[in-house]
Amino acid sequence: MSLLTTGAIAQTKTDLAVFAAGSLRAALTDIAHAFEQAQPGSRVVLTFGASGLLRDRIQAGERADVFASANMEHPQALASAGKANAVRRFARNSLCALAAPAITVTGETLVARMLDPAIKLGTSTPKADPSGDYAWMMFERIEQHGRVGAYKTLAGKALQLTGGLNSPSPPAGRNIYAALVASGQADIFITYCTNATLASAEQPTLQVVRVPGPINVSADYGVTRTLDAPPLATHFVDFLLGADGQTILARHGFSPA
Repeated sequence: MSLLTTGAIAQTKTDLAVFAAGSLRAALTDIAHAFEQAQPGSRVVLTFGASGLLRDRIQAGERADVFASANMEHPQALASAGKANAVRRFARNSLCALAAPAITVTGETLVARMLDPAIKLGTSTPKADPSGDYAWMMFERIEQHGRVGAYKTLAGKALQLTGGLNSPSPPAGRNIYAALVASGQADIFITYCTNATLASAEQPTLQVVRVPGPINVSADYGVTRTLDAPPLATHFVDFLLGADGQTILARHGFSPA
């Protein structure tokens, strides 16, 4: 069966509407294909976006049978509001810095380079996109590890370039992070390591620097089924957490749940 990547197409009884974090696009597209093969006659309809914005759409009444978020809090908010079932962690991610070719930076110098007034620092949008929330948590950890005033400086200079309600879409067929850094809109962009790896694959001259352990943040991904989801949603979540789903996630750079 064909895999659709928009939620706006009319659905049949065998359709499964899955809302998912944008960072899951490559992995979940592969998982959906594998699930359709394992469940003949089913069709997974994927809608990708910033997890906070997807949560808002579900809360407003838009149909989603499964919600796969880049954090635990957004699906938990739906569960607490009586709109979804218990949340299950299904993957982990971590933070990396995507840097322009001309920027001299290593893991050891990353904080100093981020604090440099001449460096354009890109992030996603906090509250709307967990990637932005994790970046702000990293800023707090930098402050806690002896950089007095770092949080205020970094939060004040960070350019919230993605994940917001009015953020521009990436050029057709392009990785948004690769496009932003390659075009000079950001010298260093803090994002998930999986995103940075995809960006560097598209633009090999871009640098990927892993954020040092003491200030890095573990991104826990959570999945839930909405209360009125069909039984197929349970099968999909089980598939995601099972050996086949976890193998595909690992192939795309995610750590196991």
